[in-house]
Amino acid sequence: MSHIFFHITAGLYLVATVVFTVYLFTHRAAIVKTARAVLLAGLATHVATILLRWHEGGRFPTTTLHEVLTLSACIIVAAYGVFLYKYKLEVLGAFVAPFALVMTIAASLLPSEIVPLAPVLESYWLPIHVILAILGNVFFALTCVFGIMYLIQERYLKARKLKGLFFLLPSLDMLDDLSYRCLTYGFPLLTLAMITGAIWSEYSFGSYWMWKHRQVWSLIMWGLYAGLLHGRITSGWRGRKSAKYSIWAFVLLVVTSTIIYVLVGEGHGLIIEGQRH
Repeated sequence: MSHIFFHITAGLYLVATVVFTVYLFTHRAAIVKTARAVLLAGLATHVATILLRWHEGGRFPTTTLHEVLTLSACIIVAAYGVFLYKYKLEVLGAFVAPFALVMTIAASLLPSEIVPLAPVLESYWLPIHVILAILGNVFFALTCVFGIMYLIQERYLKARKLKGLFFLLPSLDMLDDLSYRCLTYGFPLLTLAMITGAIWSEYSFGSYWMWKHRQVWSLIMWGLYAGLLHGRITSGWRGRKSAKYSIWAFVLLVVTSTIIYVLVGEGHGLIIEGQRH
């Protein structure tokens, strides 16, 4: 049953992406209301997908890459709902919907069967670690999105062409502030994810650190985002510099994660990795 809701969710995200794109060109309130409704409907079916898979598998679905991508897409749309409620950022959906759609499509291309969890991985630290990592990455994704929006808005202002997206996007100060807020949420979550990951590794494999590709790269990404946060706090990194840094950091995160999970042979999820140990 969960796979049916999964495909319905993907379809709704596709429709939401198309309708939001139309809104960017027309600026009509009725269109953005429709796009918002479709995207939130997709969130509802997405939550149903995760709950059904949880029921079918007997465990919270955070073990395979398919499940991680599915949960990530759900959380980023939920984050859009929060920003919509708090800041009335309708236009954010035009950036979030494609993110969610791409992640959902990527998840659909991966093995989706429910595989029994290896005994060595049966620990409550595993879902805690994965959820914290996903939340951190979602906030980094939003930092990237606000950085993109900042550069677009800045370009309109520098060109003195007050048209198009200029009237839909928030002010530069607000975008910079939202980017910083997401960074301050994402970095502690990533830190906690690394700590709980080390605890889970020691519990399951007898070692806090095994120098695996994913662990090493997580440490590198932690250093990159620590540098961005440090620069914003102590060196006054704001605006364009911070926006570019956040975009490139997230692009690097996505590209390297893809290489590690797919090309290096860790793309089948934590279950197979655990059995190799």
